[in-house]
Amino acid sequence: MKVLVVEDESALSVQLAHSLGAAGYAVDCAADGDRGDFLARTEAYDAVILDLGLPRIDGLTLLRGWRESGLQVPVLVLTARDSWHEKVVGIDEGADDYVAKPFRMEEVLARVRGLIRRASGQASPALRCGAVTVEPRLARVCRDGVEVKLTAHEFRVLSYLMHHRARVVSQGELTEHIYAQDAERDSNTVEVFIARLRRKLGANVIETVRGLGYRMGS
Repeated sequence: MKVLVVEDESALSVQLAHSLGAAGYAVDCAADGDRGDFLARTEAYDAVILDLGLPRIDGLTLLRGWRESGLQVPVLVLTARDSWHEKVVGIDEGADDYVAKPFRMEEVLARVRGLIRRASGQASPALRCGAVTVEPRLARVCRDGVEVKLTAHEFRVLSYLMHHRARVVSQGELTEHIYAQDAERDSNTVEVFIARLRRKLGANVIETVRGLGYRMGS
């Protein structure tokens, strides 16, 4: 799972990236509206954390442009402005949720999890498929109630498949959602992660749909 942070306060951006990374997400950061707009339109994200008071292009303008162009990625708006008017405008322009600064990092992480869960049509905070359970809040995976240790990339692959378990996910789509923008990407390594997950969780936990990709099995 991959998140874009568009925030011009460098210390806060680093803090968000660190916390999101520790929670199992691949993270890209942009310090102004131009960069944020470029990344949002050229990379695949599961959620965007967007500050409203950005240089070059403000957050509301970005949000309006994304929605007008059909970009449906869930957006959590961050702002120091705590007036009801700013909150209403942000939601009306297409924000999915809203947090006013200062905030607790745990609240931001919880809201990001909620946005991603709802966007993929999941009602429960814990994702289950057969004997496998993924708890995004704890970045924990269990099989038959026993915790299984995964690497960061293995967790991202499994988490993405679990969030989209009703459909087949292509190798290319998985590649887009498990690597940060500046990371070296190799779609062949997805096969390696899938093989490792099968060894750790069971041979039938992930099904290969020949010529199309992967989906969660039984």
